Amino acid sequence: MLVAAPQRWDEACFAVPSIRALAAAGLGTGVLCREDQADFWKTLDGLEVLSFPAKAGARQVAAGLRGSWKASLAWEDDWAAEIFQRAGIERRLGPALGRLPKRLTHPLSGKPGPLEHRVRFYLSAVEEMGIETRIPGFFAPADLGIFPVDGAVLLAPDSDLGPSHEWPLARWEAIAGRLVQAGARLTVAGLPGGRGLGASLARQLAGAAEFFEAAPLAGALPLLAVHGKVLAADGSLPHLAAHAGGTCVTLFGPNDPAWRRPLGRRHSVVRRHVECAPCLMARCPLDSRCQNELDVERVWAAVISDTPA
Repeated sequence: MLVAAPQRWDEACFAVPSIRALAAAGLGTGVLCREDQADFWKTLDGLEVLSFPAKAGARQVAAGLRGSWKASLAWEDDWAAEIFQRAGIERRLGPALGRLPKRLTHPLSGKPGPLEHRVRFYLSAVEEMGIETRIPGFFAPADLGIFPVDGAVLLAPDSDLGPSHEWPLARWEAIAGRLVQAGARLTVAGLPGGRGLGASLARQLAGAAEFFEAAPLAGALPLLAVHGKVLAADGSLPHLAAHAGGTCVTLFGPNDPAWRRPLGRRHSVVRRHVECAPCLMARCPLDSRCQNELDVERVWAAVISDTPA
Protein backbone atom coordinates (compact mmCIF):
# COMPACT_ATOMS: atom_id res chain seq x y z
CA MET A 1 0.00 0.00 0.00
CA LEU A 2 1.31 3.44 -0.96
CA VAL A 3 0.46 6.13 1.62
CA ALA A 4 0.42 9.87 1.08
CA ALA A 5 2.74 11.79 3.39
CA PRO A 6 0.94 14.77 4.95
CA GLN A 7 2.57 17.97 3.79
CA ARG A 8 2.62 19.78 7.14
CA TRP A 9 5.32 18.59 9.52
CA ASP A 10 3.05 18.30 12.54
CA GLU A 11 0.58 16.25 10.49
CA ALA A 12 3.41 14.04 9.24
CA CYS A 13 4.39 13.30 12.86
CA PHE A 14 0.77 12.57 13.77
CA ALA A 15 0.55 10.09 10.88
CA VAL A 16 3.61 8.11 12.00
CA PRO A 17 1.82 5.63 14.35
CA SER A 18 -0.72 4.75 11.67
CA ILE A 19 1.91 4.21 8.99
CA ARG A 20 3.95 2.08 11.39
CA ALA A 21 0.82 -0.01 11.98
CA LEU A 22 0.38 -0.53 8.24
CA ALA A 23 3.99 -1.62 7.85
CA ALA A 24 3.73 -3.98 10.84
CA ALA A 25 0.64 -5.59 9.28
CA GLY A 26 2.81 -6.83 6.42
CA LEU A 27 1.11 -4.85 3.67
CA GLY A 28 4.31 -3.86 1.91
CA THR A 29 4.01 -0.17 2.76
CA GLY A 30 5.44 2.81 0.93
CA VAL A 31 5.25 6.54 1.56
CA LEU A 32 4.99 9.10 -1.22
CA CYS A 33 6.48 12.40 -0.09
CA ARG A 34 8.16 15.60 -1.16
CA GLU A 35 11.92 15.44 -1.58
CA ASP A 36 12.54 17.55 1.54
CA GLN A 37 10.62 15.04 3.70
CA ALA A 38 12.49 11.93 2.57
CA ASP A 39 15.03 11.91 5.43
CA PHE A 40 12.20 12.06 7.95
CA TRP A 41 10.35 9.03 6.56
CA LYS A 42 13.57 7.06 6.24
CA THR A 43 13.81 7.06 10.05
CA LEU A 44 10.94 4.51 10.11
CA ASP A 45 11.65 0.82 9.63
CA GLY A 46 9.93 -1.27 6.98
CA LEU A 47 8.96 1.57 4.64
CA GLU A 48 9.76 2.18 1.01
CA VAL A 49 10.18 5.93 0.63
CA LEU A 50 9.32 7.43 -2.75
CA SER A 51 10.13 11.12 -2.99
CA PHE A 52 9.79 13.62 -5.79
CA PRO A 53 11.02 17.18 -6.45
CA ALA A 54 8.72 20.02 -5.43
CA LYS A 55 8.34 21.13 -9.06
CA ALA A 56 7.37 17.70 -10.38
CA GLY A 57 3.88 17.61 -11.88
CA ALA A 58 1.18 15.13 -10.87
CA ARG A 59 1.15 13.56 -14.35
CA GLN A 60 4.92 12.99 -14.24
CA VAL A 61 4.89 11.41 -10.77
CA ALA A 62 1.86 9.25 -11.61
CA ALA A 63 3.59 7.88 -14.70
CA GLY A 64 6.43 6.62 -12.53
CA LEU A 65 4.00 4.83 -10.19
CA ARG A 66 1.73 3.21 -12.76
CA GLY A 67 1.52 -0.56 -12.29
CA SER A 68 3.68 -0.62 -9.14
CA TRP A 69 1.09 -0.44 -6.36
CA LYS A 70 -2.18 -2.29 -5.79
CA ALA A 71 -3.58 0.04 -3.12
CA SER A 72 -3.15 3.59 -1.86
CA LEU A 73 -4.23 5.68 1.11
CA ALA A 74 -4.75 9.43 0.82
CA TRP A 75 -5.81 11.63 3.73
CA GLU A 76 -7.30 14.57 1.83
CA ASP A 77 -8.05 15.84 -1.66
CA ASP A 78 -4.54 17.05 -2.48
CA TRP A 79 -1.61 16.37 -4.80
CA ALA A 80 -1.24 12.76 -3.62
CA ALA A 81 -4.90 11.86 -4.17
CA GLU A 82 -4.63 13.23 -7.72
CA ILE A 83 -1.43 11.27 -8.34
CA PHE A 84 -2.96 8.02 -7.08
CA GLN A 85 -5.96 8.51 -9.34
CA ARG A 86 -3.84 9.37 -12.38
CA ALA A 87 -1.63 6.35 -11.71
CA GLY A 88 -4.69 4.11 -11.93
CA ILE A 89 -4.07 2.41 -8.58
CA GLU A 90 -6.73 -0.25 -8.32
CA ARG A 91 -7.81 0.25 -4.67
CA ARG A 92 -7.73 3.87 -3.55
CA LEU A 93 -8.70 4.38 0.09
CA GLY A 94 -9.17 7.49 2.20
CA PRO A 95 -11.58 9.22 4.60
CA ALA A 96 -14.94 10.17 3.07
CA LEU A 97 -14.44 13.86 3.79
CA GLY A 98 -14.85 16.90 1.56
CA ARG A 99 -14.18 16.26 -2.10
CA LEU A 100 -11.77 13.36 -1.57
CA PRO A 101 -14.34 10.54 -2.21
CA LYS A 102 -14.50 11.43 -5.92
CA ARG A 103 -10.89 10.23 -6.25
CA LEU A 104 -11.39 7.03 -4.21
CA THR A 105 -12.57 3.53 -5.03
CA HIS A 106 -13.04 2.55 -1.36
CA PRO A 107 -14.03 5.52 0.84
CA LEU A 108 -13.65 5.04 4.58
CA SER A 109 -16.26 6.43 6.95
CA GLY A 110 -14.37 9.55 8.04
CA LYS A 111 -17.18 10.48 10.44
CA PRO A 112 -16.51 13.70 12.36
CA GLY A 113 -16.59 13.40 16.14
CA PRO A 114 -15.78 15.44 19.23
CA LEU A 115 -12.48 17.28 19.44
CA GLU A 116 -9.64 14.84 20.12
CA HIS A 117 -5.96 14.68 19.40
CA ARG A 118 -5.25 14.89 15.70
CA VAL A 119 -3.48 11.51 15.77
CA ARG A 120 -6.94 9.90 16.01
CA PHE A 121 -7.76 11.09 12.49
CA TYR A 122 -5.00 8.90 11.09
CA LEU A 123 -5.46 6.00 13.48
CA SER A 124 -9.19 5.69 12.81
CA ALA A 125 -8.65 5.30 9.06
CA VAL A 126 -6.20 2.46 9.59
CA GLU A 127 -8.38 0.83 12.26
CA GLU A 128 -11.27 0.77 9.81
CA MET A 129 -9.14 -1.50 7.64
CA GLY A 130 -9.01 -3.97 10.56
CA ILE A 131 -5.42 -3.15 11.52
CA GLU A 132 -4.35 -2.99 15.18
CA THR A 133 -2.91 0.38 16.18
CA ARG A 134 -2.80 0.15 19.99
CA ILE A 135 0.83 -0.92 20.25
CA PRO A 136 3.18 1.34 22.27
CA GLY A 137 6.05 0.96 19.81
CA PHE A 138 4.04 2.68 17.10
CA PHE A 139 4.11 5.88 19.20
CA ALA A 140 7.78 5.71 20.22
CA PRO A 141 10.42 8.16 18.98
CA ALA A 142 12.52 7.11 16.01
CA ASP A 143 15.73 5.25 16.82
CA LEU A 144 18.38 7.44 15.22
CA GLY A 145 21.25 5.82 17.11
CA ILE A 146 22.08 9.20 18.68
CA PHE A 147 22.16 9.78 22.44
CA PRO A 148 21.44 13.17 24.03
CA VAL A 149 24.36 15.13 25.44
CA ASP A 150 24.19 15.69 29.20
CA GLY A 151 22.79 19.10 30.01
CA ALA A 152 22.10 20.00 26.38
CA VAL A 153 19.02 22.22 26.01
CA LEU A 154 17.60 23.47 22.73
CA LEU A 155 15.66 26.74 22.55
CA ALA A 156 13.43 27.30 19.50
CA PRO A 157 11.67 30.70 19.67
CA ASP A 158 10.55 30.77 16.01
CA SER A 159 7.26 29.34 14.77
CA ASP A 160 6.41 28.53 11.18
CA LEU A 161 2.72 28.92 12.09
CA GLY A 162 2.97 32.72 12.28
CA PRO A 163 3.97 35.47 14.73
CA SER A 164 0.92 34.97 16.96
CA HIS A 165 2.47 31.63 17.99
CA GLU A 166 5.69 33.25 19.23
CA TRP A 167 6.53 34.28 22.79
CA PRO A 168 8.18 37.72 23.32
CA LEU A 169 11.95 37.71 22.76
CA ALA A 170 12.75 39.37 26.11
CA ARG A 171 11.17 36.43 27.94
CA TRP A 172 13.21 33.94 25.94
CA GLU A 173 16.28 35.91 27.00
CA ALA A 174 15.21 35.63 30.65
CA ILE A 175 14.78 31.85 30.40
CA ALA A 176 18.09 31.48 28.55
CA GLY A 177 19.87 33.47 31.26
CA ARG A 178 18.55 31.17 33.97
CA LEU A 179 19.58 28.09 32.00
CA VAL A 180 23.11 29.45 31.55
CA GLN A 181 23.34 30.11 35.30
CA ALA A 182 22.16 26.54 35.93
CA GLY A 183 25.01 25.20 33.79
CA ALA A 184 23.00 24.11 30.77
CA ARG A 185 24.66 23.73 27.37
CA LEU A 186 22.45 25.88 25.18
CA THR A 187 21.72 25.66 21.49
CA VAL A 188 19.34 28.04 19.73
CA ALA A 189 17.50 26.94 16.60
CA GLY A 190 16.29 29.31 13.92
CA LEU A 191 13.65 28.73 11.28
CA PRO A 192 13.75 30.37 7.84
CA GLY A 193 10.98 32.69 6.77
CA GLY A 194 9.93 33.92 10.20
CA ARG A 195 10.78 36.96 12.29
CA GLY A 196 14.24 35.66 13.14
CA LEU A 197 13.72 35.37 16.89
CA GLY A 198 16.17 32.47 17.10
CA ALA A 199 18.96 34.43 15.41
CA SER A 200 18.23 37.46 17.61
CA LEU A 201 18.31 35.36 20.78
CA ALA A 202 21.61 33.75 19.77
CA ARG A 203 23.14 37.21 19.20
CA GLN A 204 21.97 38.35 22.63
CA LEU A 205 23.55 35.30 24.25
CA ALA A 206 26.83 35.88 22.40
CA GLY A 207 29.17 32.97 23.19
CA ALA A 208 26.83 31.36 25.72
CA ALA A 209 24.92 29.39 23.06
CA GLU A 210 25.44 27.68 19.73
CA PHE A 211 23.13 28.59 16.84
CA PHE A 212 21.92 26.59 13.87
CA GLU A 213 19.35 27.18 11.17
CA ALA A 214 16.95 24.23 11.09
CA ALA A 215 16.69 24.07 7.32
CA PRO A 216 15.75 21.73 5.88
CA LEU A 217 13.85 20.50 8.90
CA ALA A 218 14.25 16.80 8.13
CA GLY A 219 17.99 17.31 7.86
CA ALA A 220 18.03 18.78 11.37
CA LEU A 221 16.87 15.53 13.03
CA PRO A 222 20.39 14.45 14.15
CA LEU A 223 20.98 17.87 15.77
CA LEU A 224 17.60 17.72 17.48
CA ALA A 225 18.38 14.24 18.80
CA VAL A 226 21.42 15.35 20.84
CA HIS A 227 19.23 17.63 22.99
CA GLY A 228 17.37 15.85 25.77
CA LYS A 229 15.31 18.94 26.61
CA VAL A 230 13.67 21.20 24.04
CA LEU A 231 11.81 24.44 24.80
CA ALA A 232 9.98 25.58 21.68
CA ALA A 233 7.25 27.78 20.33
CA ASP A 234 4.27 25.88 18.96
CA GLY A 235 5.11 24.92 15.39
CA SER A 236 6.75 22.17 13.36
CA LEU A 237 10.01 21.99 15.29
CA PRO A 238 8.78 20.51 18.61
CA HIS A 239 7.00 17.71 16.74
CA LEU A 240 10.21 16.80 14.92
CA ALA A 241 12.20 17.11 18.15
CA ALA A 242 9.77 14.70 19.82
CA HIS A 243 10.17 12.30 16.88
CA ALA A 244 13.96 12.51 17.34
CA GLY A 245 13.65 11.58 21.03
CA GLY A 246 13.78 14.91 22.83
CA THR A 247 11.53 15.85 25.76
CA CYS A 248 9.65 18.95 24.69
CA VAL A 249 8.15 21.87 26.56
CA THR A 250 5.95 23.59 23.97
CA LEU A 251 4.55 27.10 24.41
CA PHE A 252 0.99 27.24 23.07
CA GLY A 253 -0.92 30.40 22.24
CA PRO A 254 -3.66 30.46 19.57
CA ASN A 255 -3.56 26.70 19.06
CA ASP A 256 -5.22 24.01 21.18
CA PRO A 257 -2.80 21.56 22.88
CA ALA A 258 -5.58 19.01 23.40
CA TRP A 259 -5.69 18.74 19.62
CA ARG A 260 -2.11 19.33 18.46
CA ARG A 261 0.42 18.72 21.23
CA PRO A 262 3.51 16.63 20.36
CA LEU A 263 3.00 12.88 20.69
CA GLY A 264 4.23 11.26 23.89
CA ARG A 265 3.48 11.39 27.61
CA ARG A 266 6.89 12.78 28.50
CA HIS A 267 6.19 16.17 26.94
CA SER A 268 4.73 19.28 28.57
CA VAL A 269 2.73 22.21 27.27
CA VAL A 270 2.55 25.68 28.78
CA ARG A 271 -0.13 28.20 27.90
CA ARG A 272 -2.02 31.18 29.24
CA HIS A 273 -5.58 30.37 28.27
CA VAL A 274 -7.39 33.56 27.31
CA GLU A 275 -10.98 34.20 26.30
CA CYS A 276 -10.25 34.42 22.55
CA ALA A 277 -8.27 31.16 22.35
CA PRO A 278 -8.01 28.92 20.47
CA CYS A 279 -8.36 31.22 17.46
CA LEU A 280 -5.76 29.33 15.33
CA MET A 281 -4.79 32.60 13.64
CA ALA A 282 -1.30 33.25 12.30
CA ARG A 283 -1.53 36.95 13.17
CA CYS A 284 -3.38 38.31 16.17
CA PRO A 285 -5.93 41.06 15.38
CA LEU A 286 -5.97 42.07 19.06
CA ASP A 287 -3.02 42.42 21.43
CA SER A 288 -1.36 38.96 21.44
CA ARG A 289 -2.60 38.46 24.97
CA CYS A 290 -2.14 34.68 24.94
CA GLN A 291 1.60 35.30 24.50
CA ASN A 292 2.02 38.52 26.47
CA GLU A 293 0.22 37.15 29.52
CA LEU A 294 2.32 33.96 29.63
CA ASP A 295 4.89 34.81 32.30
CA VAL A 296 8.47 33.65 32.71
CA GLU A 297 7.86 31.92 36.05
CA ARG A 298 5.25 29.55 34.61
CA VAL A 299 7.53 28.59 31.73
CA TRP A 300 10.54 28.18 34.00
CA ALA A 301 8.59 25.86 36.30
CA ALA A 302 7.83 23.61 33.31
CA VAL A 303 11.46 23.66 32.11
CA ILE A 304 12.87 22.48 35.45
CA SER A 305 10.06 20.02 36.22
CA ASP A 306 10.45 16.30 35.64
CA THR A 307 6.68 15.85 35.66
CA PRO A 308 4.87 16.48 32.34
CA ALA A 309 1.94 18.89 32.45
